[in-house]
Amino acid sequence: MVFKHQHFHETSAEVEAEFPPGATLEGAVSDALASAGGVDASDVAVIARGSEVTLIGTVQLESEIARAEEVALNVAGVTTVRNELRFNRPM
Repeated sequence: MVFKHQHFHETSAEVEAEFPPGATLEGAVSDALASAGGVDASDVAVIARGSEVTLIGTVQLESEIARAEEVALNVAGVTTVRNELRFNRPM
């Protein structure tokens, strides 16, 4: 097998972005939620569009909804949080 460097018409291939632009912010918010006290974010999804972050999913306590929003707003790069979290009512 012969290894050849990637070229396109004799120019090196370029990688413009390895991750979509929102992926870095989504990861930062997810990490912040995972390490923050006062919120169990195991069932929370984070979607970023520009500097706006949407939180979707469920939490166990109603107080965790506001705490998750507070944590997300404190992440660098987040300007707006759409909080669509719901809490599971005990049966």
